[in-house]
Amino acid sequence: MKIIFWFPQTDASAWLHGLAHALPDAELREWQPGDTAPADYAVVWHPPRELFGVPGLRAIFNLGAGVDAILAHERERPGTLPGTAMLVRLEDSGMGRQMSEYVQHAVLRYLRRFDDYALAQAHREWHVLAPHPHETFTVGVLGLGVLGAQVAHAVASLGVPVRGFSRSAKTIEGIETFSGELHGPQFDAFLDGVKVLVNLLPATPDTEGVLNARTFSRLPRGAYVVNVARGTHLAEQDLLDALADGTLAAATLDVFREEPLPPDHPFWREPRITITPHSSALTLRDEAISQVADKIGALARGETVSGIVHVGRGY
Repeated sequence: MKIIFWFPQTDASAWLHGLAHALPDAELREWQPGDTAPADYAVVWHPPRELFGVPGLRAIFNLGAGVDAILAHERERPGTLPGTAMLVRLEDSGMGRQMSEYVQHAVLRYLRRFDDYALAQAHREWHVLAPHPHETFTVGVLGLGVLGAQVAHAVASLGVPVRGFSRSAKTIEGIETFSGELHGPQFDAFLDGVKVLVNLLPATPDTEGVLNARTFSRLPRGAYVVNVARGTHLAEQDLLDALADGTLAAATLDVFREEPLPPDHPFWREPRITITPHSSALTLRDEAISQVADKIGALARGETVSGIVHVGRGY
């Protein structure tokens, strides 16, 4: 079998070496612009449109859980993705634990008021603040896929109520679940009483801007927002306005509409926004290689695999 690889700004040789070890019978090459030689599989991250013109592709493996960069090509120019090739995303591969730790940290930061203590320290103020009661500090997880479900369970272990929302109905032990259309009655019921709103939705045209003034207004006053999905989910000015008028108390943001976040962006000047550089869950090379290799092997044997993306839905 022939496999092409594309992952800019990384050590391609290490990835190719790992794939060669996991798939010793494969013919591997790093794809370069202008390469039109046939290949059976593509292992990629943020590939250019030209790559999809490689003939013979049976499957495209995305080295991440989010496939929005690939689907953007298809939305801009329908037919970009070869009709014979399935699109397969990574499932966890070490990201779930990282994402859970990140969200747990943010929830504990707000539960125990460490964000308020940081503001007090900046002003050299000594105040003892009562922590929020656990029983009313409800955390709502938007998106209950592989990562979202794992995050929901991890947050529940902190002893706070956890609920989740997804497009299709899901049952998760210990988690109150809601489902339906965004901004529908079930969505509003999900938001009612949520003190910390955590976003793990896939990036699709339907979910763009879901973290907006209307959503924030449905939360109890002084709520918190944690966005670890995509920057396109957030209406940026709505967040700044909500922080200014007290609708929201604070926000933790790992993803942004423009990355790296420009130095003059107003988020940098807002002390109630915690910023991290899209680092909540990094792709771990060894785990990713093992998962991709297992799935390529299964497809080569004529077996089915999980993680196939429904292009129309976007996840």
